Amino acid sequence: MKVFIAGARAISTLDKNIQDRLNNIFKNEYTVAVGDASGVDCAVQRYFFNLNYRDVVVYASDGKARNNIGNWEICKVDVPPRTRGFDYYAAKDVAMANDADFGFMIWNGESKGTLNNIINLLKLEKKSIVYLTKNNLFYNIDCIDDLQELVDASGQAGQTLFKKIYKTPAMSAFQQFSLF
Repeated sequence: MKVFIAGARAISTLDKNIQDRLNNIFKNEYTVAVGDASGVDCAVQRYFFNLNYRDVVVYASDGKARNNIGNWEICKVDVPPRTRGFDYYAAKDVAMANDADFGFMIWNGESKGTLNNIINLLKLEKKSIVYLTKNNLFYNIDCIDDLQELVDASGQAGQTLFKKIYKTPAMSAFQQFSLF
């Protein structure tokens, strides 16, 4: 099993609830797919490095890892020339969502990238567990109703962000998408 772990760059520490979930991943010997960004990516890398865990793959756009604390295997994700900003780094997130069996997202209710990852997993009919740091609760995301419950709990910033994303053509198609 491969788990895609990601979260907000604004989150740099992992509380006990998150650590317990990471320990379960470690004990079950799942392969960890993680990005190379600061914040949650670095914190997760550091956590698994401290456990001497070797079954970690760091995904990096164009193979240029900004962070690879454990000197793990790098999965190079090709990005079209002249792609910049959010789209450049989102390419590796799409690859992780495609490669993973499920996701573990750590969301502050404000990170566009993390919300995008949750949506991408859902569109691929893959489950995710989301830890919302605003209320320190876990949400199992299996369907659009679960996503709506998460967004409702995320606060004004998350709700506004979701409405912006939901108006995009990709999300319009998602409205027609059935998980059943």
